[in-house]
Amino acid sequence: MSGFLQRLTQRHRDEATTGERPGEQESSGTPGSRSSLPTTLQNDAGAEPAVKVVPHSPLDGADAIFADLDGVVYRGPEPVSDAVESLNLAQRTGLQVSYLTNNASRTPKMVADQLNAMGLHVAENDIVTSPQAAVPLLADHIAPGSEVLVVGGVGLLEAVQQAGYHVTRTQSEQTAAVVQGFAKDVSWADLAEAAYAVAAGAVWIGTNQDWTLPNERGLAPGNGTLLSAVHTATGTFPTIAGKPERPIFDVAVTRFRAAQPLFIGDRLDTDIEGARRVGITSAHVLTGVDQAREIIEAAPERRPDFLLQTLADLHRPYPVLEIAPNGAVSGHSVVRIDGADVIIERGDPSDIDTLRAAAAAVWECSIPVSALRLPEDLVGPPR
Repeated sequence: MSGFLQRLTQRHRDEATTGERPGEQESSGTPGSRSSLPTTLQNDAGAEPAVKVVPHSPLDGADAIFADLDGVVYRGPEPVSDAVESLNLAQRTGLQVSYLTNNASRTPKMVADQLNAMGLHVAENDIVTSPQAAVPLLADHIAPGSEVLVVGGVGLLEAVQQAGYHVTRTQSEQTAAVVQGFAKDVSWADLAEAAYAVAAGAVWIGTNQDWTLPNERGLAPGNGTLLSAVHTATGTFPTIAGKPERPIFDVAVTRFRAAQPLFIGDRLDTDIEGARRVGITSAHVLTGVDQAREIIEAAPERRPDFLLQTLADLHRPYPVLEIAPNGAVSGHSVVRIDGADVIIERGDPSDIDTLRAAAAAVWECSIPVSALRLPEDLVGPPR
């Protein structure tokens, strides 16, 4: 069972034990009464759905928000629709709102200044960067004050210097470690220096392994691509500090003393997979990279707990989700699986509830997603 449904199933069990449902609205049904699933989604025995959950907000029980930036808060120079208003509202209700970014080229102050200019209320300490997660990894391997070869921009350079290490840009016999992050001006010469140091035995840490970097013109090579050049030259693999690896999440949890954070991201392979690895509840928002097809086809380790159209959905009740052996219901949307066909029986393909129902149905289906025919009006044409 996916993490998405494990959470829902546990809530269902808790409600069955206590007889209480947080935020329950008056209903014509009673606890334990039969579901109102459409007849087409009931099996031959008319069994109960796997899960039935009373609506609740994605923020219920959360004591902090950890948000990705690009695709969640902004795209390029402009804020994403509903992001600023929704995050400010969460902050006004008393939630700690902080931002986790794999971007190693900028300092926390530079990021905070950009967010404040958009209308958010952000302190420098609210920003957690992959360079900040890389520095503790250095301490695990080398002595204080050791020489560290930095490949990357000012954000990485500042983090390593502030930790008390001697920074160099060229390899020497004293180079104890290499820390590599993305910057637009990283050159062949920089990568060569890193390769020489790694081949000579230096500890190698990468800030993040994002293979691509989306911009207004398309997808450009990211830090993962630059790391692969050094790997090709040395046969060595780096230790990664940023998402989806644990170190960046550990820095955030420790700094903000968060017991029940909600992580919000737009990439399944870094944001959602990273949150799931460390047991943090996750929400995927459709304002960034991964859309309906990627979500429905996601491997179990990349499936979010919540699906949001925009960040405004943080403050709206999450609808009832019911799952039968051959489909699912979310809000007013019904998605049915008939053989190898995934069919939208009721609901607008552009409605987030239709995607929620389709994802839940496919994730619990015994047929591999590669063998299913997904509705093109929901996911687009086949690739």
